[in-house]
Amino acid sequence: MSSSSRPVVVTRAEAPDGPLSRELRALGLEVVAWPAVSVGTADAGALAAALSELASYAWIVFASRHAVAAVLDRIPQRPPGLRIAAVGRATALTLRQRGWLADLVPEEASAGALVAAFASEWKGAAAGTRVLYPASSRALPTIAAGLRQLGAVVNQVEAYRTEAGTLDVAQCRALIEGGGLGAVTFASPSAAIARPRLPSAAPRRASSPPAGAVPPSPRPQPLRGSRSLPTVCCKPRAETRA
Repeated sequence: MSSSSRPVVVTRAEAPDGPLSRELRALGLEVVAWPAVSVGTADAGALAAALSELASYAWIVFASRHAVAAVLDRIPQRPPGLRIAAVGRATALTLRQRGWLADLVPEEASAGALVAAFASEWKGAAAGTRVLYPASSRALPTIAAGLRQLGAVVNQVEAYRTEAGTLDVAQCRALIEGGGLGAVTFASPSAAIARPRLPSAAPRRASSPPAGAVPPSPRPQPLRGSRSLPTVCCKPRAETRA
């Protein structure tokens, strides 16, 4: 059986009809949900304190739909004068659906591209600019460190918690060892970091993802394991859609 006719694993923390699962099914692929991470609420104190001083910030940066929900559930109306940055078009769309229009969205949905977009926006005049960055408990330092290097004063505050997901290990192992999977997808750094929890896990680099699927990263990293199972680092097409 070819890999394209076998189920594709989605490790992203999303609903069964989430954007990545929906796009894979639209291509005629069967989807198996193995959430490598789960998203939960953070201690409300730090975020509440930061949001109480929102008027003192020039920018707020959103790197995920979960951060959008954590903030907008508390402050539905966009404060006047506050500028908004989104890491990609999918996050910007989530903001727009709730009435907040992003002022800065990089062409490529990545932390590095967002920092580069800020560098172009600020043109060396970022010194002292206050930025609020509500982030995951496992957020990588790329955005906060990059903006600080540009001269901004960044308050990175935990807006939600990213924890290890709960897997049916027996089912996972049976499908992997039985050759019943076509590929495993990773759509976030958190999921990739959690990947050693996949039993016997995967594998080798995919030679190519299913035609028309999600765009792979330039260098998908192989996973260690006993079975040869393609892995694809990807993002929902909504992040690249105009």
